Amino acid sequence: MTRHREFLFLITILVSLTSLTGCFTGVESTPKITASDVKRGKPVVTPEDTFLADIAGQPFSQWKPGKRFFVADDKISLIFGPTMPAGEKLNGSWIEWDRANPVTGVTGATETDLVFRSAGGAEMVYRIALSPDSLRARKSVEVPFTIEESIVDSVRARVDGKRLYVVTRYWRDDNDNSVKGRKFVPVTVDSVSPGNSVYPVKVSFHDDNGTSARLFLSPGATGATPRTFATLFAFSDPYLKYPSITPENWALIIDGKVALDMTREECRLSLGAPQDLDRRAGYSSIQEVWVYENGIYLLFEDGLLRRYRK
Repeated sequence: MTRHREFLFLITILVSLTSLTGCFTGVESTPKITASDVKRGKPVVTPEDTFLADIAGQPFSQWKPGKRFFVADDKISLIFGPTMPAGEKLNGSWIEWDRANPVTGVTGATETDLVFRSAGGAEMVYRIALSPDSLRARKSVEVPFTIEESIVDSVRARVDGKRLYVVTRYWRDDNDNSVKGRKFVPVTVDSVSPGNSVYPVKVSFHDDNGTSARLFLSPGATGATPRTFATLFAFSDPYLKYPSITPENWALIIDGKVALDMTREECRLSLGAPQDLDRRAGYSSIQEVWVYENGIYLLFEDGLLRRYRK
């Protein structure tokens, strides 16, 4: 019954906004706009954007015997086929590259067998439909379902032990499941280790309350993944960018909460941009309704939060 009443309340608000607009002669309601309209501005490249942007896998021409890869998925059996070692579990273990052998493929073209060794010493073969010379000419060679140790090492060298500010409230556990955290708070990086086949680097940290968590990210070019360093961490206290926000409201933002009379910017910092936004002109005020996909809605009048459901 409670959620039913809340739903009826939201419908009443929207109907009210529509009727107010209709009575306001000479002023048309604005069309529905998307979340991207909540905050506009030319993107600015920050130090966080470029911090890990240059990290990538080693060119094949630089591979040396013994180069290690972390197996991040049981599906690695798809690339090794019958050469998979019987009874040996590869997921979660390290394998080493040993050598590259040129072979003749079924079409008569020269291909390459990349030979790896498991922790138990078994040889495994991943065949690529390119010649060794073609591989050496490439900037990088991906081994599916694995994480290149050199990538993890490069990130570790830059962030291990570093004092940072976390800018997302959605912290992760060891299996990359979301756990509730806080945003815009200082944390200390405890370790950097292999992540998963989608986000290859796992950064473990703790905050000043002693809470430990992890975040999974992908280094490399900004925009190639939704989890870059810049979307997860900041070098300096984000609060310094918002001197007009009171300490009381900033404490709410850290915990992902809102309160009456908060501004749109404060609510956006706390909850993120809404899924839908409807703006209407009333008799004496501009009213907005922000709706989030999880059922949260916010009602603003002249830019200040007047009602909400969370």
